Amino acid sequence: MLKKFKAFIDKGNLLQLAVAFIMGVTFAAVVTSLVNDIIMPAVGLATGGVDFNSHFSVLKDGTPVGPYNTVAQAHEAGAVTLNWGTFINTIFIFVIVAFVLFLLVEAYTRTQKPVVAEVVTKDCPYCYTSIPKAASRCPNCTSQLGDGGQTGS
Repeated sequence: MLKKFKAFIDKGNLLQLAVAFIMGVTFAAVVTSLVNDIIMPAVGLATGGVDFNSHFSVLKDGTPVGPYNTVAQAHEAGAVTLNWGTFINTIFIFVIVAFVLFLLVEAYTRTQKPVVAEVVTKDCPYCYTSIPKAASRCPNCTSQLGDGGQTGS
């Protein structure tokens, strides 16, 4: 049983997938902190001290009836809320993650050399059809290629 488990772990890229997952979760935590602790306070300052996380609308009052100062107070009272400020924060997080991933993909793409396909065909100098590069006779017009299959492009 242990040997089968070890074979399963060694098969494919399971370890690489686990590392990528852990890095993704950690990256998401960093981006969430960036948005909540750095970007949103700056946006709030620019908009006159607005904290988007504290913005919500009460759809149905709880007991006791509001007004509620925080989402937590509303939930304790059993109120139904529409947390649109949290949604705005989530959109900011999404845009930042998408932008960072775009930058990473662009940087990776620039480091890659273009793949040049090996030429495996040539044109017959008599009928101009595409034939294998090593051909010594054209299969279409049956012309003998005089140089042992090295003519053409």
